[in-house]
Amino acid sequence: MFRQTLLPTLAPFSDNNSNRFSQRAFFVLQQIDRKLCSALGCVDRPVSDFSTWKITAASLALNKAQEGLQNPSKQSILQVDIQNRLALAVLWPSLEVSLTDAEESIIQTITFSPAEWIPSQFQELHPDFLRSGAPALESIHAELVITLADQVAGYRVRLFYPSH
Repeated sequence: MFRQTLLPTLAPFSDNNSNRFSQRAFFVLQQIDRKLCSALGCVDRPVSDFSTWKITAASLALNKAQEGLQNPSKQSILQVDIQNRLALAVLWPSLEVSLTDAEESIIQTITFSPAEWIPSQFQELHPDFLRSGAPALESIHAELVITLADQVAGYRVRLFYPSH
């Protein structure tokens, strides 16, 4: 409970201009937390705090490899840059893409689990990534292939933690 509420509240964010004293104080707090966790036998796991995530860029473009084919499916590539802004490991969120029509009504919603949207190179370098979470201040660039319906005119991207 302590780790899930107090640590994210006190941890500095990358886009805040936190001073050296607060950064040092947080480092000391983390050391105390680790010692308490070790002594009390608690599980040292990443926090789940939605406010730590920031989508820094998102774009949806047609897949150029499909252009010359007869009756190609409208495949496109969604590129998303996502950052953990917190100076603390955070559980990976799921990613949701809502495809909309010209009136901005949702036509289709596509959900990706962390294992589906996090690039394979990152997963290979961090085989325990689901349990260990996103490292402090980690930025990820993901590219996802999506098939579009004819009436798609726009999209929205959001991150979320599924309720179990």
